[in-house]
Amino acid sequence: RWPGAVRGSPVAVAMRAGPVLRLCARPALRYQQGQRPGPGSREYFYYLDHQGQLFLDDTKVKNFITCFKDVGFLSFFFKHLERNRSGRYEAEFPFLSRCGRERNFLRCEDLPVVFTQILPGSDGNHLLSYCGGGARLVVPFQPGMLTVFPENGRLYHPAPDKAGGVGLVRSALASEWSLGFQFGEGSERPPTHFLWEGRRYRLSGELLGILRAEKSG
Repeated sequence: RWPGAVRGSPVAVAMRAGPVLRLCARPALRYQQGQRPGPGSREYFYYLDHQGQLFLDDTKVKNFITCFKDVGFLSFFFKHLERNRSGRYEAEFPFLSRCGRERNFLRCEDLPVVFTQILPGSDGNHLLSYCGGGARLVVPFQPGMLTVFPENGRLYHPAPDKAGGVGLVRSALASEWSLGFQFGEGSERPPTHFLWEGRRYRLSGELLGILRAEKSG
C-alpha cells in the first residue's frame, strides 16, 4: 500500500464507501476507484491542478481542504511517476505511478509537475520543490532555463525526465519572480533575461520544443 494510505487518509476514507460505486463517467471513459482489472491488482485515478494540488479524480469539490497533503505519500507518488504505457486509459490519464501491482493513473490540468516553492540547497544553490513534496521532491533551480510559453503566458522550468522533462511554475511563485524578467525584444515578446541574486541570466528557450510537443500531444 501507499505510504500515507492509512486509516483516516483520503484514500482510506474513499474506500470505506463499501458497495457504493464511485464512478466517473466521461465520453468513452468509465472507471471505479479501487477497481480490480485482474487478480491482485487495483487501479486508482488522480487529478493534478495548476497549483500542484493532487486529488482523487472524482472528488467533486477540489480545493486545499480535499487535496492530498501527506508528504510521504506525495513523494512516493511523484517519484514513481512515468508516462502511461500500460495499455489502459492512456489517452485520458497520460501518466502513471505504480506501487507494486497497484496502478495509479494521473491526468493534469497542465503538466504532471508543478513547482510550488524554492528552497535553499546545501551547496549554496537553490532547489525547486514540486507538488507539495517539500525537500523530498526537488530539482536544481536553473534560472537560465526558465521559459514563458507564448501560447498561454505561463512560466515553466526543467523537471525530471520520467515526468516529461518540463514542469509548470505555480502562479504565486511566478509572480514573486516577475520583476526579475527583462524584455530585450519588447514587452509583446517573451522575456529574454532573468535577474537572480545579482546575476543576469540569458533565457535559453530550450524548453519551447518540449512544451509544444506536450501541448500538441
